Amino acid sequence: MTIMDVSEEDDYFYHENISFNFSYDDYPALCEKADVRSFAALFLPVVYAVCLVLGLAGNGLVVAVYAYHKRLKTMTDAFLTHLAVADLLLLFTLPFWAADAARGWELGEVVCKMVSACYTVNFTCCMMLLACISLDRYLALARAQGRGQSGRLQSIFSRRHSWRICFVVWMTAFLLGLPDLILSEVRWSSNRSVCLAIYPASLAREGKAALEMAEVLLGFLLPLLVMVVCYCSVGRALKDLPTESRGKKWKSLRVLLTVVGVFVVTQLPYNVLKVYRAMDSVYALVTHCGTSKVLDQAAQLTESLALTHCCLNPLLYAFVGSSFRQHMGKVVKKFGEMRRQRRKRRENPLEDVEMEMSFNSHSASQETNTFSI
Repeated sequence: MTIMDVSEEDDYFYHENISFNFSYDDYPALCEKADVRSFAALFLPVVYAVCLVLGLAGNGLVVAVYAYHKRLKTMTDAFLTHLAVADLLLLFTLPFWAADAARGWELGEVVCKMVSACYTVNFTCCMMLLACISLDRYLALARAQGRGQSGRLQSIFSRRHSWRICFVVWMTAFLLGLPDLILSEVRWSSNRSVCLAIYPASLAREGKAALEMAEVLLGFLLPLLVMVVCYCSVGRALKDLPTESRGKKWKSLRVLLTVVGVFVVTQLPYNVLKVYRAMDSVYALVTHCGTSKVLDQAAQLTESLALTHCCLNPLLYAFVGSSFRQHMGKVVKKFGEMRRQRRKRRENPLEDVEMEMSFNSHSASQETNTFSI
């Protein structure tokens, strides 16, 4: 996490200016960031609490519906299930970071390593699964148009290979989270304990920058590229539909534009800032305390904005799909029938006993085919 990736020196000093044109601003100076920490202690717990409540409600419903229907029908169903699980695991780390922002890290080094790695793994996994959903929608359209008989992607993106694709996605995300699992430590800084990744001296600059660039590539640029290419192809196909399907066509196009637009709005600021901070760790671009404070607060704001995508995923992907709505309708209908049956049992216990006896007699005598209640 950007808001946790700070060193002890970053809290007090900004980088030295390496040029030979010295001024008073060029010398290392005390940069106390108590105001940045105070802002985080108020802002982050509130935002994380809202994301946790909304995200648990939406993603929990998705997991419950697909768990009720144990056999997933399509590749998109499988991806949506894994996406909801990744969102939930990511959301479960937010209370830890909220407590860290408010009071410092008080849960020990083992929990620090696990929570840091879980955050990175699931955040990256969510973004890569969005790319898989986009590609699966495009391939479904290609199959419908009869263009998918010989494509290699068509054979890979099939229902029987869905677990392999999800496994590759999870393993790729786990590899990106492995440095956090290994290097995260609890350090004392500014009168409080903090959980952060401590890189070896030989990798403090280049290693950290390379890891952040890999996260930007796999967690933003690649999914964005796949989404734009696939949804543009789907959009062109929708435009060629006959005029009598114009209503459905424009509704589908609005959904595609909303999906891409929300992804760009929520993820672009955060990833642009990550790229800038990665360059700063190598080339020491930030040389003034005020600039460093502004970047810290911008990191808190943009990362909070990126996390809101976990709350929006069920609305953008699951709830707009007819397949999921059918599954949810069956679950609601079944739940309603169970409630009506329980209410009848409470109101007419004798009738319930008679019904149970009648069922038992029916099961005991298979010849009574005209039995009725």
